[in-house]
Amino acid sequence: MKKILALTFATALIASGCSSNNGGNTNNAAGGNAADTGNAAANTNTNTATNTNKPKEDVTIKVFQFKVEISNALAKMAEEYEKETGVKVEVETHGGGEDYSALLKAELAAGEEPEIITSSGWSGFDPYADRAVDLSNEPWAKDLVDASRAQITRDGKLLGMPMNLEAYGITYNKDLFAKAGIAELPQTLDELEADCKKLQEAGIIPFALTNEWWSLGIHTLNIANATQADPAAFIDAVKAGTKTFKDDAHTKAWVRLVDIMFANGQKAALTTDYNTQVAEFAAGKYAMIQHGNWIQGMVDEVNPDLNLGLMPVPTEDGKPNVFTGVPSNWVVNNKSKHPDEAKAFLNWMATSETGKKFVATDFKFIPSISSIPADPAAIGKIGADFAAFSAAHPDQVKGWQWDRFPDGITQQFGAAMQDYMGKRIKADELLGRFDKAVADIVKK
Repeated sequence: MKKILALTFATALIASGCSSNNGGNTNNAAGGNAADTGNAAANTNTNTATNTNKPKEDVTIKVFQFKVEISNALAKMAEEYEKETGVKVEVETHGGGEDYSALLKAELAAGEEPEIITSSGWSGFDPYADRAVDLSNEPWAKDLVDASRAQITRDGKLLGMPMNLEAYGITYNKDLFAKAGIAELPQTLDELEADCKKLQEAGIIPFALTNEWWSLGIHTLNIANATQADPAAFIDAVKAGTKTFKDDAHTKAWVRLVDIMFANGQKAALTTDYNTQVAEFAAGKYAMIQHGNWIQGMVDEVNPDLNLGLMPVPTEDGKPNVFTGVPSNWVVNNKSKHPDEAKAFLNWMATSETGKKFVATDFKFIPSISSIPADPAAIGKIGADFAAFSAAHPDQVKGWQWDRFPDGITQQFGAAMQDYMGKRIKADELLGRFDKAVADIVKK
């Protein structure tokens, strides 16, 4: 199913005329810039969805979400929605270095019930499933990319609107690679290590690293989990205690990739947050960064002419991979005061010309809804490289597996990775910490 999702992502780009030479912007996954990069120019089109009942006026709905890259554009979209319908939309964003999950749980525990929340899928959605309104019969639901449904479906009911599709590997600066004499992308870890040496010899720091737990504990570790022969079965076995990270040969081999990255990053990695990491990469200080299409817009804010590409992550066997999935879902809260108005807002976002323009252009999304055309100029160079690679090598496109772990585990994964980056623990202790994180949470 994840391969189907990746192919759909690629098809959306290619069908829109996107190529690896397209300039433009894009956005993200799990982290974000404190201010979104989209210039959401006011759209004078006041068409609302013809199949959506006009919501009540003098109503305020609240959106509690983590995607900081779209925070400004989302606020501007809310203004447009209020102009068209009279319904006010308040947006509260927590992401980047903040623990969104903990903050959302605190919000709900305090008796606050936002009309719309954002949540990942699979196990990450479990704490909120009882609050979710069934969206199966909404006008946009029939147009969802099929492979985006399963992660937010329970008992045959669609309990959220998949926000968009995203992909990551290693984004790299093509000009810095050329300066170091690297003519071909590395396929193996030996080649990656050799290329890092070439970059160092040319006076270029190979990797822009970050101390963010989510980048380390989610995206980096996912490279190991997603490339298992059967990722879901492996994770289930780890949760059941019948397999461990510490004794898994595949995970042990993954540590070498981490070692190469950590040995070839900036000295201040442990004090470098996400915003600084991306900004300095965009300024040309580093050759590579382990992020995906979500940073395109942030990079373009600094240097829209930066010559970027998406490099598949090298492996021991020489078959590098990229990773794709749905980063988040819009969930309508049935315990809120105005769930019907919240559904109407999502319908407007997905079906009106104004809403679709924000999704594809101002949010810089690869839409998860087929009736929203992708905007090649907004998607940018990173997404275009993903499209080309995934079309040519569908078997080397892997999924996002972190949400198969219960909430709280990935945070502990990230903390262990921070300790490993700081050389406070060794490799076997790192993998042992992963196992303990799973065991501690699962026992609860």
